[in-house]
Amino acid sequence: MKLTDREEGGVVILEPKGKIMGGPDATILNERLHDFIKTDKRNVIIDLGKVDWMNSTGLGILISGLTTMRNNGGDLKLVNVTEKIESLLTITKLITVFENYDSIDDAVKSFKT
Repeated sequence: MKLTDREEGGVVILEPKGKIMGGPDATILNERLHDFIKTDKRNVIIDLGKVDWMNSTGLGILISGLTTMRNNGGDLKLVNVTEKIESLLTITKLITVFENYDSIDDAVKSFKT
């Protein structure tokens, strides 16, 4: 997994690319989220539009990220969830845990309401 980030409207947008399958991916995302918390950036969007595949460990990484952000007074939301990942979230009932948006603009606006 490759992970890039940018900021829009005071919200961090993480853009993973490839497969999210655990191992080093978990460490990369966890460290990045803690770096954001240290710099008082607590609202994060993960754009899943370029993620080809995610296994159960990948789902665990997302849950851990959500917990980390909420425990530190922020939130983590998903955007551009692919059909494959949406079915995975639906099967595991995690679709009800994550706020999910079709566009980055909608997700960014959701932090301001």
